[in-house]
Amino acid sequence: MRDLLFQIKKGILSNLYYLSLFAALALPDICGALDSEDGQASKENYIKWFDKYVAPSYQGYLSGEDCYSFRCALFRQVNIVQAKSRYKKILFVEPQTIDSVFHGHIIEDVLSIDVRVFCQDIIRGVEKWLQEKENTELYKKNMAKFVRRYPEGLPPYVVGAPVIG
Repeated sequence: MRDLLFQIKKGILSNLYYLSLFAALALPDICGALDSEDGQASKENYIKWFDKYVAPSYQGYLSGEDCYSFRCALFRQVNIVQAKSRYKKILFVEPQTIDSVFHGHIIEDVLSIDVRVFCQDIIRGVEKWLQEKENTELYKKNMAKFVRRYPEGLPPYVVGAPVIG
């Protein structure tokens, strides 16, 4: 999990906002699954996790339901039009495109969020969640099945070259 957070942070620093956004939107699913009895991701787990660890930073204008709706639109339909959200669109503004931070602005039914701030908020939520859950038996049980990076390979399949598996 920490490798994934590290790579998202590096993506943000390298202005790889598209990749960082996709990864950040997946984190509530991953955390919700790791924290569930069956180890499975679900809409309910995503929303509950987001509402607890991220939504408070958004003062009511971005909920777990909103974020889940956007995530589904992006991952499943590959678009930003959200049929089941209070917003017609959520736009993620790249910080280099303007001089100031453009975050939390609602114009008509479109929400604009600074992509870097959003990714950092998700990362902070995961870091807080990890402090609470990392040493629990449930987390350890589910984490044993989690895809991870093996920097030295995964013998006997691959030795000496990093793999993800």
